[in-house]
Amino acid sequence: MKTKDFFYKLPEELIAQDPLKKRDSSKLMVLDKNTGEVLHKHFYDIIDELMPQDCLILNDSRVLPARIYGVKEKTGAKVEFLLLNRKSQDVWETLAGPGRKARPGDKFIFGDGIMQGEVIEVTQEGNRIVKFSCKENFYSTLEKIGQMPLPHYITHELKDKERYQTVYSRELGSAAAPTAGLHFTHELLEKIKEKGVNIGFVTLHVGLGTFRPVKVENVLDHKMHSEHYEVPKETAELINKTKKCGGRVISVGTTSCRTLESMFKNEGKIKESDGWTDIFIYPGYKFEVIDALITNFHLPESTLIMLVSAFAGRENIMNAYKKAVNNKYRFFSFGDAMFIR
Repeated sequence: MKTKDFFYKLPEELIAQDPLKKRDSSKLMVLDKNTGEVLHKHFYDIIDELMPQDCLILNDSRVLPARIYGVKEKTGAKVEFLLLNRKSQDVWETLAGPGRKARPGDKFIFGDGIMQGEVIEVTQEGNRIVKFSCKENFYSTLEKIGQMPLPHYITHELKDKERYQTVYSRELGSAAAPTAGLHFTHELLEKIKEKGVNIGFVTLHVGLGTFRPVKVENVLDHKMHSEHYEVPKETAELINKTKKCGGRVISVGTTSCRTLESMFKNEGKIKESDGWTDIFIYPGYKFEVIDALITNFHLPESTLIMLVSAFAGRENIMNAYKKAVNNKYRFFSFGDAMFIR
């Protein structure tokens, strides 16, 4: 299986630079994975695609304003740090740029002194391990001085940080948003509940590895990044109840999908679970938990387009993406949505 099999041409003007004023007014492509049939709707029409006894599984992870700018104590040099993974109480693995100005022992001041940091180690990959200290709570300090770590393809400034958060986000820890959920409003979720559709939550903290390109020619040679996930007991019980009643388990986003499939892979059944996953889903994978998927439109040759191709069939996905381009859908994080049923 070749990486180039998942390439498609995308005009740059179709990359969404800003969120729409109304979250649920984006376009919605409905794809039948069995027939390849495509329908064009709006996201607020998703309620018509859901049935009583279905359940939606949402990723409640919240994005950290993880991009911070420090001034080197000795020289005054400015260095950008991007928080990747929390290693312990005050210690984080980060990306630093320029890296040559952030060596072990170097100390930095952030936000006019409300936070300090010291580089204590450089990893094999070149990332910096930094120990932070601040006068107040670390996360509340981040809210004051941090910026959203928007993907590289978004060049516009985000004026409202909350537009890169889902309305149901609550568990801080992601370096990127679970973007399929950005389309939901509180009002739409209430209408969905009123229809008899159940809603459950999982947590998967999205790492920047989600944007890492597949650089190998053979898909099977790609090494996936690792992310932490949690499936609470009540969500596992809801999924089992849904399956027993003949309803569909509908994953909102590839992150929820990876969480549920990882849980089954690690536990051998649907149950409460907590761990790390580097699951790589590509065509040929047998899905054990999810029955339908709400997702955005993904980058060419990415692991995410491989995942949706595994679920709906590569030919169906590539045809659907071609139609999306022809119909001028908006692509990527702030773009339009797809429902694969």
